[in-house]
This record gives sequence, structure tokens and C-alpha cells, in this order.
Amino acid sequence: MNSSATMPQVSEDDKKTGRANDATKLDINNLPDLLTVREVADLLRVSPLTIKRWGKRGKLPAIRINSRGDRRYKKEAVLWLLGVTPEDE
Repeated sequence: MNSSATMPQVSEDDKKTGRANDATKLDINNLPDLLTVREVADLLRVSPLTIKRWGKRGKLPAIRINSRGDRRYKKEAVLWLLGVTPEDE
């Protein structure tokens, strides 16, 4: 079996910015209670802009924090979107 079949595909841009390491560190069993836009995007393998759009449409509600209004997402909401229930963990 090819070892690349089990590893996530990482673009050259991600390697340059260091996001390649972040994407491989996310473990669905050990997620923090609140996740950033980038963490959710990496986990779901979609663009951060997609995550923000989903929030605006109510598909994945965001919690706004601090004066800048940074978005955080509840672990339970992300797992629900993936179809994972607490009993499955």
C-alpha cells in the first residue's frame, strides 16, 4: 500500500506557510472545545471562506470573540456536521 494514501495531501503553498504541519496535527478524538476558522477548514478540507459562508447561512454557527469579532466554532457543532455523535467517539 502506498503510504501517501493515508497521509493528507499538502500543497506547496501550505508547506511554505507551515500549514502543512497544522493540518496533520488535527486529531478528531482530541479536538479543543473551540476551534478557529483555519482548524475547522483543515479538518473538513474546505476553504476558510467556505467555513465563514456556512456560518452566515446557519449551517455551522460561529461564536464571535474579542473586539475584532474573530470566529470560533464549537467542537460539537463541527462533529455534528461530520456526522459524528458523542457515542461514536
